[in-house]
Amino acid sequence: MTEKVKVVTLGCEKNLVDSEIMSGLVHERGYSLVNEKEEATIIIVNTCGFIDAAKEESVNTILDLAELKQTANLKALIVSGCLTQRYKEELMKEMPEIDGIVGTGDFHNINDIIDQALVGRKPVMVGNPVFNYEQKLPRRMATPRYTAYVKIAEGCDNACTFCSIPIMRGKFRSRSIESILDEVAQLASQGVREISLIAQDSTNYGTDLYDTFMLPELMNRVSAVPGIEWVRLHYAYPGFFTDELIDVIANNPKVCKYIDMPLQHSEDSILKRMRRPGRQRDARELIRKIRDRIPGVSLRTSLIVGFPGETEEDFENLKSFIRDVKFDRLGVFTYSKEEDTPASRLPDQVPDEVKEYRSNVLMELQREIANERNGERIGQVLDVLIEKYDGRNDVYVGRSQYDAPEIDGEVFVGGGQLKIGEIAKVRITHSFEFDLSGEVVA
Repeated sequence: MTEKVKVVTLGCEKNLVDSEIMSGLVHERGYSLVNEKEEATIIIVNTCGFIDAAKEESVNTILDLAELKQTANLKALIVSGCLTQRYKEELMKEMPEIDGIVGTGDFHNINDIIDQALVGRKPVMVGNPVFNYEQKLPRRMATPRYTAYVKIAEGCDNACTFCSIPIMRGKFRSRSIESILDEVAQLASQGVREISLIAQDSTNYGTDLYDTFMLPELMNRVSAVPGIEWVRLHYAYPGFFTDELIDVIANNPKVCKYIDMPLQHSEDSILKRMRRPGRQRDARELIRKIRDRIPGVSLRTSLIVGFPGETEEDFENLKSFIRDVKFDRLGVFTYSKEEDTPASRLPDQVPDEVKEYRSNVLMELQREIANERNGERIGQVLDVLIEKYDGRNDVYVGRSQYDAPEIDGEVFVGGGQLKIGEIAKVRITHSFEFDLSGEVVA
């Protein structure tokens, strides 16, 4: 009997890429990939271990899926990803439901893990977190056919006091430009039109391999691959954001005028304790420069509230910073006390209820700002990547270059017959808190 495999991905887009590689490997082996968990004889859960909420989701997902051993066809439950890299002993000791574990540097051995699990050996393959993305491996995309994520580096050297990524993913390692371009060309040949470049620290790309910041050159070369229409940048560490990078985003028509740049906080005292680069004046100057040189740019950031020692004054100042800067997109995380990180040992930990309150206040503030910023798009003609058709309302739904997949807003499009995956010109007629609507321009 051919085994039926279901891959469940939790966490970030970087995890999704790893899941797509594992899916490619099991498919190459001859196993069937299935969408429904009840059909699966093997389930791989690719976990996230970044913050407490993610760890809790991972554990609960494992337990829920384990019940399929009694109620469906499940024979082996394999766990991979960041949680296994960090907690392999605890998982195998406390969760007998797990039949095998593979770490972030070893998932290319997924077929060996499955073989051992099926005969009851309960394998644990968790070694060095370094994975070699230079090797050519099969990849079965989980995203729609027109968009894909490409990992340009792995790991991180920044040593932020709150972050456990270096523990789970190792030191910063760039992929070679050649291997990235090979992958992009392969994806383009399959119909991908939008490439999102991802790394824990994308602006630092190339410094370890080429002794200089190579992200600008990489983005230009990716955009030149035949078939690629949009190149999008995620997780741009502000400390390494160069003038050359700003020029590429401003001047290359295929590079989305969209920057995802996590700042984490506005207050100098908090940033210092977080061990983040620069101070508020540096962030303000960088944002001013970006907006001056890239007209219409969409800026996304992420912030942490409730970091140890964050006072009411710090929080009020953070609110003022958000009102002043008016980010187009903003995500808020409540501080998570991660073991083995320097921040976990800091005094003045903030109560959970205060963290939640501050998070809700910021998101409500951002709702007002996003509504205002969206209103400025009315009357503009935007390129919109069409993603689906809503037959009930007779509209197409897509995204502009100012919106990343899954996390940002949508554009509702009427007035024409369109194709999924097509990039259409749309005149914006209405704005909402996070979304837009408009008509196709003939």
